[in-house]
Amino acid sequence: MKSRPYRVVLVTAPNTKTARRLARAALEARAIACANLIPSVHSLYWWEGRIDSGNEVLLIMKTTAAQLRRLEQLVLQLHPYDTPEFIVLPIVAGNRRYLQWIASSCQVRTSRRVQT
Repeated sequence: MKSRPYRVVLVTAPNTKTARRLARAALEARAIACANLIPSVHSLYWWEGRIDSGNEVLLIMKTTAAQLRRLEQLVLQLHPYDTPEFIVLPIVAGNRRYLQWIASSCQVRTSRRVQT
């Protein structure tokens, strides 16, 4: 099967403010095409030898394989957790126009100034 360049990245955040900040920073860096924020996700997990739980916000971000390293660095830099969730899933199929939109949205734009 041919490798597809599109990815979905899952990241949890402690609250909506943090999730929005992460999403906006990733958008401004052109590391993602879009982010969906799903509030009120109740998480259960192992942490420091015991089962813990908490309410979180789930970010679902759409990006390209080429932007993964940049996106992960951004999340690790801005995220308040010591060990933030950063899970990457391949997009194996999708609407062609939507996938093209992801690719074009994740391209870093450079502005050229015309000198007079």
